[in-house]
Amino acid sequence: MYYNISQIRKILKNYLDTVRYEHSLSVSFMCIALAMKYEVDIEKAELAGLLHDCAKHYDTETIKNKCIKNNMNINEYELENLELLHAKLGAFMAVNEFNIQDIEIINAILHHTTGKAEMSRLEQIVYVADYIEPRRDKAKRLPELRKLAFENLDLVTAYIMNDTLKYLEDKNIRLDIKTRKAYEYYMNIVRLEK
Repeated sequence: MYYNISQIRKILKNYLDTVRYEHSLSVSFMCIALAMKYEVDIEKAELAGLLHDCAKHYDTETIKNKCIKNNMNINEYELENLELLHAKLGAFMAVNEFNIQDIEIINAILHHTTGKAEMSRLEQIVYVADYIEPRRDKAKRLPELRKLAFENLDLVTAYIMNDTLKYLEDKNIRLDIKTRKAYEYYMNIVRLEK
């Protein structure tokens, strides 16, 4: 597999605003580091991290309309939380605009917002990297989670999901069933590992 990552960066730099572009680069670099630690294909990790927010240059209404136009299923939870749809459109764009054919990369982009039960290592890496990348500063426990990401990927995934669910509950945002199932799955893995 070979992709012209420099060319993809140039395209993204034109697509995304400066803050989102810098975030995408930072997630990509974090994905590379985690891929080295967990022996995941580095190029796949870099690409998935780089492209995870490629649809974020559109506003949420445009993203929704593009998903509808391209016959993507939108569930009730996504309609209530349109900001989640950028992952679906991003996966679509990865295939159709960036010619990414690798299903692992596509799935990592697709699941980076909500997670899912039984994520591949690449999916977990993108999910975790998006949360802990160095430019993030609002989430609680970031220093602890950043350290833990390089010690136990399943445990940090469970902790991030736990923190996300608490945040959503505090904001009175209804929980996505997929995220709830993912949380339960990873908490069960963590219990079994002890």
